[in-house]
Amino acid sequence: MVEPSPFRTELEAAVNARHSRLNPFTEKWVKGELTRPQLGAWAAQHYQYVSKFPRWCATVYGGCADPDARDFLLENIIEEESGTKHVDLLIRFAEACGVSRTEVETARQLPTTRGLTAWCHEMSGAPFHVAAAGLLVGLESQVPGIYKRNLPALTTHYGFAGREVEFFAVHIEADEVHGERGYAIVEHHCTTPETKADAIEAVRQATEMRWQYMTGLYRAYVLKETM
Repeated sequence: MVEPSPFRTELEAAVNARHSRLNPFTEKWVKGELTRPQLGAWAAQHYQYVSKFPRWCATVYGGCADPDARDFLLENIIEEESGTKHVDLLIRFAEACGVSRTEVETARQLPTTRGLTAWCHEMSGAPFHVAAAGLLVGLESQVPGIYKRNLPALTTHYGFAGREVEFFAVHIEADEVHGERGYAIVEHHCTTPETKADAIEAVRQATEMRWQYMTGLYRAYVLKETM
C-alpha cells in the first residue's frame, strides 16, 4: 500500500478537524432521537444545497483546462442529473417523512443553509485548484463518513424501508469515488507551497461552513431557536 503524501495527510487532517459526522445534529440522528418531521425538515434544507451542486460543478468545469478533471466533473454532473436524479431520491425520503415535494422545493433556507449555498456559489468561481479543494475535498469527501452513520439508524431506529433511504446508500457509494478523485485532482494541481496552502484553507472553510449548516439544523429543529 502506497503511503499518502504529506500534502494528502494535511488535507485529510483539515477535513477531520471539523467533520460533520460528529456534529450534534448527526449525533441526535444516529441515536434515534429525532422525529420524522425533524428528518423531513433536514431533507428540505438539504435539498436547497444538493440541488445546486451540479451547477457549481458546471461552473468549475467551465474554468478547468485539465481534460481528466473535466471528464470527472462531467461524470459527476451527469450522475446527479440523469436517470433517477439524486434530488428525486432525496424528495422520496422527504415524502416518507411526511414532507411534500412542493414543501421541499419551496422551503425557506435557514441563515446557515443560505451561508453554505452562498459560499459554494462563490467557491465555484475561484481558481480551479481552490474550487476543487473546497467543493470536492472539503464538502463531497465528507459525505460517506456522515451517511455511513446516518443510514443504519434510519432503518433500525426510525423504521424506514430500503427504497425510502436510497438517497443515502447511493451517495455513500458514489461519493467515496468522488472524494478519492477529488483528492487526486487537488494533489495533481497543487504543487507549490502557495497552492497547497490555498487548498488547505479552502478545505478548512468548507468544513466550517458545513459544520455551521448542520449546527443551524440543530438549533432550529432540536433546540427550537428562532432563526
